Amino acid sequence: MKKKFKVGKIFVALLALIWLVIAGAPFYFMVASAFKEQFEIFTAGVFAMPKGLYLENFKKVIESDFYKYLLNSLFVVGVSLILILFTSLFASYPFSRFKFKLNKPLFGIIVAAMAVPIHVTLIPVFQLTQKLNLYDTIFALIGPYTAFNLPISVFILTGFMAEIPKELEESAEIDGCGKYRTFFSIIAPLSKPGLATLAIYNSVNMWNEFSFALVLTQSKGSRTLPLSIWEFQGQYNANIPMIMAVLTLCALPMILAFAIGQEKLIKGMMAGAVKG
Repeated sequence: MKKKFKVGKIFVALLALIWLVIAGAPFYFMVASAFKEQFEIFTAGVFAMPKGLYLENFKKVIESDFYKYLLNSLFVVGVSLILILFTSLFASYPFSRFKFKLNKPLFGIIVAAMAVPIHVTLIPVFQLTQKLNLYDTIFALIGPYTAFNLPISVFILTGFMAEIPKELEESAEIDGCGKYRTFFSIIAPLSKPGLATLAIYNSVNMWNEFSFALVLTQSKGSRTLPLSIWEFQGQYNANIPMIMAVLTLCALPMILAFAIGQEKLIKGMMAGAVKG
C-alpha cells in the first residue's frame, strides 16, 4: 500500500511539474524579454536569461501614456465589477430560494446566454453605442462588460446560495425576520466567499478584454491597457522587449490583486463553512 501511495504521489507531482512548465513558460518569456535590449532577442535564445537588468524598457513605458490607460482600465473594471456583483447578488437569491413558474425558464435563458460568443454581438453593440453617443468613451465599455459577465456570475452565485442551509432562514422567520432582513442579515453575509470568487474571476476577464475595447474606442484618452501595446509597434516592425515590458506592467496589478484576493477568499470560505 505504501509503495502504491508513493507512486501515486510521484505521478501527481510529475503532472504538477509538467503543468507548471507549460503554464509558466509564457510568463517567464514575457518577464525575461522585458529586461532585454532589442538585439538580445535575436542574438540570444528566445528563453535565454537576460544579460542584465535592462530597465530602459520600463522607464520608456512609464514615461509614455501608460498611466492614462491604467486609470481607464481601473475605472471601467471597478464600475463594471460593482454592477455585476450588485445585480447578481439580487438576481441569484430568488432563483436559489423561491419557487415560481418562470424560475426554470428564466434560469435556462441565463445559462443559454453563457454560450453566446461576444464576437457575434460586436456590430449590434457598436451601432447601439453610436446611437447612445457613447462611442469612443470609457462608458461605452461598462455596459458590454457588465452584460456579458452577468450570466456566469448569476449561475455561480445561484449554486452557492442554494448550498446555504434553509434552516437558517426558517430560524430567522421564527424570530420575526422578514424576507428583506433575512436577505441582508443572513444570505448576503454568507455569500461573501461566492462574491469574492466572482470578483477575482470577472476582474481578470475584464482587465484582459480586447475585442470590445478595440471596437468601441478609438482615441488614446478612452482606451484601456490591452490596447496600450499599439503604442510600441510600428507598421513594419515591433519593439518586442518594450511590448513585453508593457505586458509585464499590465499583468502586475492583477497578480497583486489575485494574491491579496486569494487570501481573503480562503478566509471567507472558512468563515462561511463555520457559519453554515
